[in-house]
Amino acid sequence: MTDDDQTLPLDDLVGADETTLEPLGTPAAPALRPRTRWAGIVWGLVLAALAGAGIWIASGTDRVDELMAWAQALTPATAIGYGVLAVGGMLLVTGLVGLLRRAQRAVAAHRSA
Repeated sequence: MTDDDQTLPLDDLVGADETTLEPLGTPAAPALRPRTRWAGIVWGLVLAALAGAGIWIASGTDRVDELMAWAQALTPATAIGYGVLAVGGMLLVTGLVGLLRRAQRAVAAHRSA
């Protein structure tokens, strides 16, 4: 920046009595260990498994043809059933993550007590 104006000294902006800092009466709490983010780990593993399955299916032309034949043979009821199964799988993973977090909190509470 090419500004020719002089900057004001800090003493002119803040009074002399306001520059002194007093220490707080209580010391800081001891640092806690960072928590493991189980949701990121578990969902990352699930998505990595899905990506691996997708790559495996896409890597062979015969597997892609079999997948297309299977998808074309689906009835609406079967497709809805697979959709419900997929939603149930996502709920299962979400429940597993919740259990892991609850166990982590219980261990942390036990350590601090």
